[in-house]
Amino acid sequence: MGRLAQTEGLTDVQREILATVRDFVDKEIIPVATDLEHRDEYPTEIVEGLKELGLFGLMIPEEYGGLGESLLTYALCVEEIARGWMSVSGIINTHFIVAYMLKQHGTQEQREYFLPRMAAGEVRGAFSMSEPGLGSDVSAITSKGVRDGDEYVLTGQKMWLTNGGSSTLVAVLCRTDEGLPEGSAPHKSMTTFLVEKEPGFGQVRPGLTIPGKIDKMGYKGVDTTELIMDGLRVPADRVLGGTTGRGFYQMMDGVEVGRVNVAARGCGVAQRAFELGVAYAQQRHTFGKAIAQHQAIQFKLAEMGTKVEAAHAMMVRAARTKDSGQRNDLEAGMAKYLASEYCKEVVEDAFRIHGGYGFSKEYEIERLYREAPMLLIGEGTAEIQKMIIGRRLLEEYRIQG
Repeated sequence: MGRLAQTEGLTDVQREILATVRDFVDKEIIPVATDLEHRDEYPTEIVEGLKELGLFGLMIPEEYGGLGESLLTYALCVEEIARGWMSVSGIINTHFIVAYMLKQHGTQEQREYFLPRMAAGEVRGAFSMSEPGLGSDVSAITSKGVRDGDEYVLTGQKMWLTNGGSSTLVAVLCRTDEGLPEGSAPHKSMTTFLVEKEPGFGQVRPGLTIPGKIDKMGYKGVDTTELIMDGLRVPADRVLGGTTGRGFYQMMDGVEVGRVNVAARGCGVAQRAFELGVAYAQQRHTFGKAIAQHQAIQFKLAEMGTKVEAAHAMMVRAARTKDSGQRNDLEAGMAKYLASEYCKEVVEDAFRIHGGYGFSKEYEIERLYREAPMLLIGEGTAEIQKMIIGRRLLEEYRIQG
């Protein structure tokens, strides 16, 4: 373990968890990741290993069978896993957003029913906000939930659902207009529904279809799908928290956790790119010496190392702010924005250091080069983050009088 991206003030338990995860990544993920990624194959054995380590219950409270760890511990574990293969960290992220939303906003019955099985990895979570024509404009969603006795009937199409095929529980954001006066703000008409389903593709329950995997440039292995609801019936007691109209707030709370996760993923991918670049620079020789001895390469390594360190520090601060109970949308937005941009730059510099070999699928950096762009758009684009950051800074620095 190198000097970069160290975290001060960890407990013995946190250090032990991270050491275990790092060992698992080095032995079980890195040796097989590129081969699995090139085949776009779901990492079943890796996921089973993560279940055995208890990582699916990392942040779930002990009373529900989890480890009850902090967001910081989770983020540092994600950083390690993404260092091995970013797709694996994506499998965990959506699961944890749903578990976090249940812990924070679910009814007691919902928490008791879902969380113990989620901690064991028996129930696997996914969450769904985006729709085909909307992108980051969550307030414009058109999927609807209409009350029919003791049930809601859901209709609509969702997009970019990570774990869409492998999940058995999906938190779906829909519009419910019951009881709202005309002209109410759009976000007040949104409700989160807890939709249980069978894993797989096609019609996974009456009224619910998962068409198949979306073919992507990178971020392979993990299944990313659409979700189509056509008269899907969901019991009224599967409204998250038991009350309609709270879905937007619940989802945004979950997304804050997700943005810390994406920042951690950026940190992990950047660390791996730095490791590959600094190693290759010492092995490759030109003009009679290792290219690491050329000042131009040393400048690249200096910039890469500084970016890895800065992104890690911001990610840690965002996680610790959320753990302290404070609002962290500013810190999470900054961390996500910086870590994803720096990740792209560090990966590109490592790619350049590899020269022509960076373009070969035999070298790991080729995979990282295709994976990094997803972080620029996942959990909100850079432009969305800058909007959030700018608004929050104006709130904090408003001129009085």
